[in-house]
Amino acid sequence: MRHTSKFAAVVVLAALVTVSCGFKRKKYENPITKDTQQPDKVLFDKAVHDIEHGRFETARLTLNTLMNTYDTSEYMAKAKLAVADSWYREGGAHGLAEAEAQYKDFILFYPTMEEAAESQERICMIHYNQMDKEDRDPNNALRAEQECRTLITQFPNSKFVPDALQLLRNIQEVLAGAEFTAGDFYHKKGANAAAANRFKALVDQYPLYSKADMALWEEADSYARMGPHFRANEGETLQKLVRDYPLSPLIDQAKRRLQQLEFAVPDADPKAVARMKYEQENRTKPGMVHTALDPFRHGPDVTHAAKSGQPTMSNPKPTIPVTVPAAANAQQTGVTDVTVAPVTDPTALDTKPDARANPPAAAATSATSTSEKPADKPAEKPEAAPATPPANGAAAAPANASGSAPVSLTKDKKKKNDKKKKKTDDKSTTDDKKNTSPDK
Repeated sequence: MRHTSKFAAVVVLAALVTVSCGFKRKKYENPITKDTQQPDKVLFDKAVHDIEHGRFETARLTLNTLMNTYDTSEYMAKAKLAVADSWYREGGAHGLAEAEAQYKDFILFYPTMEEAAESQERICMIHYNQMDKEDRDPNNALRAEQECRTLITQFPNSKFVPDALQLLRNIQEVLAGAEFTAGDFYHKKGANAAAANRFKALVDQYPLYSKADMALWEEADSYARMGPHFRANEGETLQKLVRDYPLSPLIDQAKRRLQQLEFAVPDADPKAVARMKYEQENRTKPGMVHTALDPFRHGPDVTHAAKSGQPTMSNPKPTIPVTVPAAANAQQTGVTDVTVAPVTDPTALDTKPDARANPPAAAATSATSTSEKPADKPAEKPEAAPATPPANGAAAAPANASGSAPVSLTKDKKKKNDKKKKKTDDKSTTDDKKNTSPDK
């Protein structure tokens, strides 16, 4: 019995060593099936063999030799794709970053090949597998959403599109969960305007979110706390909950609240009923082991993500809380929407002043001060001096409005001073000549 247990332990240990040494290889997905002994084909097969056995650096050296030596080879595209696949299989932060760059280069150079869609799907999976939970950094989730949208729009007939649609639903479940967490925090804190704004943007952007009905209910409750001025907003939100999420457990409470507000209770949308029935029948229920290991899992839980419906294909738009009037917002910002247009006047920076140097408030103040105080006018020629001199016989000329002498008289006085100075200079020159002459 003892020998049997030792033999079993040795067998298990040998199996583990065999697996760890790479004898269990993973077959390469994009081999070349053409049976030929061309040198470039031999190099490609050798690189594929190295990739399957985990010798990624050696495989990349062989593939680079193929591309540099046989630059007109028919296997050039396959070799470039194999380089990207080797980085993807190697993994790690550096390997995945290199794989993404190589896949993007392949799509750029060979956009019409079937493998281009597969390359875009790999890029999507690179960021999808690195997603954090909904309360963590959403950068990889946002990148994954963008890359999956690119796959769907750029390669609509690809076989990867159905899987990409489901990946996009899972990604948007995570992004919507992050928005719901922020809105719920504002709602519990009492920041009702911020909570309502978050929940409204959430449901508008991600209508397939598993807790969209709860988001609408808390949005309506936030409007109710804000006072009777937002009664219409509360009623419209509850009507949307009853119409678009008819199988929600909150539907009875929403109908009673609509009756209290004296709002009409809308009929359920048949498409919404069919969609929610399908979701209830096909939703994945996590088991006990999955729930127990969830705190230790790196990625998010997407078991509640929708399994049907078209995911949102547009980016979210910024929203403004209902407490900010539209007219006041336009007055503060000066615009109601932000647009982008090409520059048509290259001299605008030189000819037009910077708007920041003259804000609206300063412009209004400047305009008011200008209107109250008349603008300075150029000095006009004063009237001629009166013919009759003053009683005391003085020859003083009358002063102008600013108290200074007239312009014409000032010029005459300057000429007289210049003549006197010239006479003085001539006299001094004559005296100098006399003084320098020899005595007689």
